[in-house]
Amino acid sequence: MAGLPLQGDGFSISFSNREVTAWGGLVLFKQMLDSMGFRDAAGSWGLPAPGSNRGYAPLQLIEQFIVSIWCGACRFAHAETVRMDGTLVRLFGWTKAAGHKAIMRLFARFDMLGNERVQAEAYRWLFAKIGALKHVTLDVDSTVLTRNGAQDGGARGYNPGRRGRASHHPLLAFVAEARMVANFWLRPGNTHSANNILQFLESTLHHLGDKTVGLLRADSGFFDESILTTLEGKRIPYIIAARLTQPLQRTIYQATGWWALETGLELTELRYRAAGWEGERRLIVVRQSVKRKTAAGKTLALFADDPDIQGWRYGAFATSLDLPMAEVWRTYRGRADCENRIKELKADFGLDAFNMRDFWATEAALGFAMLAYNLMSLFRQAVLRSRVQHTLSTLHGLVLAIGGAWGQGSKQNHLMLSIPRRKRAWFSGLWANASAPPVVQGLRSG
Repeated sequence: MAGLPLQGDGFSISFSNREVTAWGGLVLFKQMLDSMGFRDAAGSWGLPAPGSNRGYAPLQLIEQFIVSIWCGACRFAHAETVRMDGTLVRLFGWTKAAGHKAIMRLFARFDMLGNERVQAEAYRWLFAKIGALKHVTLDVDSTVLTRNGAQDGGARGYNPGRRGRASHHPLLAFVAEARMVANFWLRPGNTHSANNILQFLESTLHHLGDKTVGLLRADSGFFDESILTTLEGKRIPYIIAARLTQPLQRTIYQATGWWALETGLELTELRYRAAGWEGERRLIVVRQSVKRKTAAGKTLALFADDPDIQGWRYGAFATSLDLPMAEVWRTYRGRADCENRIKELKADFGLDAFNMRDFWATEAALGFAMLAYNLMSLFRQAVLRSRVQHTLSTLHGLVLAIGGAWGQGSKQNHLMLSIPRRKRAWFSGLWANASAPPVVQGLRSG
């Protein structure tokens, strides 16, 4: 009975033992990894050894985890999709694909020191591959990951989306020019934004290797004397949004010399010394009319009854840059792109879904999710070379979700892709890009 075709209305169904895949476009990803020497590099990162002689090689588990994410996995159980895809198993040279629990067991073998060591090696390897990237703009931010179970580090803290729920509060650093993650630290949910920021900065600088930080941008959660002093000591230029404390509100209220950049948008400059500071620092203050649809900032709550104040929203930015006021403000606005990176990490890379009971296991899993994101970012810039920075879900339909099957007979190691004739030259061009050393468009060497 099993050998008989299944009859439908105008069609029939039969079965085949031939290995086929819906993800034939991943051959480009495989070619890019091979051209970068990914396996040789990852084999030297000191990944935790399996607990059994029958265990899967750690390198395969990491590779399988990244491939699963590229195929749309946002939870560990989704890795079973790749496990059942014999074509991908054969393409990547795995003898047998592991189940998702084997991947989880690998992450469970990580501890704090192991995470920092392995992630440092991974970041330094990746950024060393982008030779043209010499000077970087570093954007530092934090986000909230709501937790629904009893995960280590899950604690009640600032959680605007799910008030009162347990969460994690990780720190992230982004390289603006390459649209990549430069560092990721998981933290308990009741941690302040700036907690451990100095150690995080040192770790990030180590990850970047020989890259020079030409500018650091951060929001008001990182407006702290110790941070500013450290950046000045390291001669790292910065623009950091200031918290509108009551003393600063009074100073802004008394400010004069407002310069109109355009209707409803004015700027002024202050020399400000907060309590506990050793000296004054330059502050650029921006106010926007509430009538502007895109008006950002906050009202001066201390002077809410003043009619001249009620119609404006204010923002202040501490900076060490010697640039005109408008340029400082415009430069800081570029930081908004890191918010898009965080949204993308949550939507397509399981930032808020890959979690385990153990704190360091969760950090390990998310650390490799960051690597999957960085490799995707490098793929779309060095292989696709498109001005439009497509999300991973868009890349699925654009280039990754291509039907493929291994050739039969003498062509058993020949992968046949179902690509229309008019697109084959385009795909061949992508193959050439994936085979060459990665080049991020828009970066100038030196």
